[in-house]
Amino acid sequence: MDRQGGGRPAAGLPAGGGGLSRADRAAGAVVGSAAGDALGAPFEFGPPGCLTARFPDGVGELCGGGGWDPGEATDDTQMAVLVAESLLERGGLDLPDVFARFRRWAAGDPKDIGLQTEAVLTGGDPWDLAAAVHFQTEARAAGNGSLMRATTSAVRFAAAGREATMDAARRIAALTHGDRAAWEGTAVFHDLVRVALDGGDPLDAVTGALGAVHPDHRARWAAVLAPRWRPQDATEFNGAVWPCLGTALWALRTTDTFESAVAAAVDVGGDTDTVAAVTGGLAGAVYGLGAIPARWTAVLHVPLPGYAPRVLRTSDLVDLAHRLDAGGRAHRA
Repeated sequence: MDRQGGGRPAAGLPAGGGGLSRADRAAGAVVGSAAGDALGAPFEFGPPGCLTARFPDGVGELCGGGGWDPGEATDDTQMAVLVAESLLERGGLDLPDVFARFRRWAAGDPKDIGLQTEAVLTGGDPWDLAAAVHFQTEARAAGNGSLMRATTSAVRFAAAGREATMDAARRIAALTHGDRAAWEGTAVFHDLVRVALDGGDPLDAVTGALGAVHPDHRARWAAVLAPRWRPQDATEFNGAVWPCLGTALWALRTTDTFESAVAAAVDVGGDTDTVAAVTGGLAGAVYGLGAIPARWTAVLHVPLPGYAPRVLRTSDLVDLAHRLDAGGRAHRA
């Protein structure tokens, strides 16, 4: 149901009304991103309607397939956890440490890793040059790989305000993506999560976030994030950063529950795990942890290649989210 036609409630409130605590929204964002990732993983590179074809009754499951176990999250969530643990253990943003964790993970033979991310992390260049060197060579680096892992950092820096959270997003994105388009998309996502954690409606905050986007990239982002934009309007595969975030906002705008938002994102097809992970991060911040189906959270798990035999479960992700949010608020104070 379209929001303008009376769908999702205003002010970021979950269906049925009622307030949510900030802690519940933070946990919803982190767990929601992981759940979307795991829901979409078996359908990656599938056609439009792939989820509906598998679950015609509309009740989607974290079913596994395509090399993924039921409930298993992919590189999207694995990298988000690495960012989170660096932020917590280092007491803030330590970019060399984040890059070192990424590099160890990449050397651990993950089941999936983006081609661009793999090239940057395994190329042997230092942390502050690797992405730029890759961009100079390939001249293309606007994939969604920095956006897919951004929910944990968005939770950590939300309390610092728009300017600070968008700056942090750009800096983390630039570790693996040399194209500023990826930085700006990740920065917009950070700011929309910030608004949702405060109890606001992220869709109403798009204009404000766009005002803080680099002028050279503002027009293109404004087009993709416009209220009337649809996935059919994309000019690139949704493995690119623009249609990935655009689809996440479309899914949030045209549905009225957490589950229906991430299901709509997967049903677009293409890069289903990442589009659903981004959607799940935003929708989780809007609807809260309790809106994520228990049948999903019961099987959700995040293995960490390079750090085996570590596997995080839903309770671990909730703990990470609460610590990230508390750390961000303490730093602001």
